[in-house]
Amino acid sequence: MTRQRVRLGDLSVGFVHSLSSALLQRQIDPHPLLEGYGLDLARLSEPHARLSIPRYMRLGHAAIQLTGEPSLGLEMGRLRKSGHMGLVGVTSAQAPTVREAARTLIRFEPLYATNYRGASSFLEDAHGAWLRFYSISPYNTYNRFVVDTVLASWITQLSAIAAQPLYPATVQIEFDRPEYAPCYEPVFERAPEFGAEHNQLRLNQATLALRNPEHCPGTWRQLLELCEAELQQRTRTHRLSERVTQLLGPLLKGQEPDLTQIAAKLQLPPWTLRRKLTEEGTSYRTILNDTRRDLATAYIRDTELAFGEIAWLLGFSSAEAFQRAFKRWNHSTPGDYRRAQRRVD
Repeated sequence: MTRQRVRLGDLSVGFVHSLSSALLQRQIDPHPLLEGYGLDLARLSEPHARLSIPRYMRLGHAAIQLTGEPSLGLEMGRLRKSGHMGLVGVTSAQAPTVREAARTLIRFEPLYATNYRGASSFLEDAHGAWLRFYSISPYNTYNRFVVDTVLASWITQLSAIAAQPLYPATVQIEFDRPEYAPCYEPVFERAPEFGAEHNQLRLNQATLALRNPEHCPGTWRQLLELCEAELQQRTRTHRLSERVTQLLGPLLKGQEPDLTQIAAKLQLPPWTLRRKLTEEGTSYRTILNDTRRDLATAYIRDTELAFGEIAWLLGFSSAEAFQRAFKRWNHSTPGDYRRAQRRVD
C-alpha cells in the first residue's frame, strides 16, 4: 500500500494579498519579499494555488521584521477582502445574514485552509455564537500573527456583510498578553482576554441576525452548491487508515492517543477498528509511528520550534524520548537534520 506523507497544512495564496496591502500602506514594495518565497504574479494568479503553512508563517514573520510592527497580523486581517478567500469568500459575501456568512466561512474552511492541528468551529447557543479558531500552540513570533489575522479578518468580513461596523461581545486569545496588546482595542472595540482556553470571538444574537443588503437568493444558493461540491471532492477519504491519520493531529499534543480513543472518534468498537486496519495492510501502531515521523520531519525542516515543543506536539513523554525516536527514523539527530536542511535551503 502506498502511503501518503503527512503535511502540516496549506492555505490559499489569496491570504498573501492582505499581507501585500499591509506593506503597501507603509510604502514598502511587497514584491521583492513575495518573490523570495516563490510568490510572483504568475503564482498568485493560478486557480487553486496553495501555500504551505510553514512557508506562510515564515513569510509573515519576515514581513513583521521588515516593518518592525509585531501587530501586523491585525492589520492583515483588517485588510482582508472576500475575494482573498476565493469561492468561499465570494459565497459568504452573498449570505442573507451575518449568521449564515459566519457559518459559511467556517463550514467551508477546508476549501481555503487546512491544518493538521485542527479546524475552526461555529458554536451557537440561545444567546449567541462563538467563532473559534483552533489552537496552534505553542506560540512564538512565527505564529501569533496567524491568530491575530484570523480573528481580525472574521470581524472585517462580517462587518462587510452587514454593511456596518461589528464588534464582538468577547475576544479570547490563548497566548499571553503581548507587548502590542493595545493594538487590539481599535480592531475589536475591547481588550481581549489573553491566556484563555481558546482563540475565539463571541457574537450576540442581534449581531448574528443582521441582514446583508447585497444578498441575492438565487446567486447565494448557486454558490452554496458549488462550495458543497468542491468540499465533497476535497475531503473525500478512501481508506480508514487515512481517517485515523486525520484524527491523530489534534489528539497528539501532550499525550500518545491509544486505539480506543480513535475508535471512539470513529464510532467503532476497538476490535472492529483493529480488524479493518489489518484488512488494509496496516495497524494502529504503524499509523501512529508513521504520522509522528512525518510530522517530526516537517516540524524540524519547516518551523523554528524548539525540540521540546515538537516532542510535546507529537505526544512524547520527554524531549529525550523524541530525539531517540527521531534518530531511529532518520539516522540523524534533530539538530543535525535541521542544520543540514538549512544548508540545502
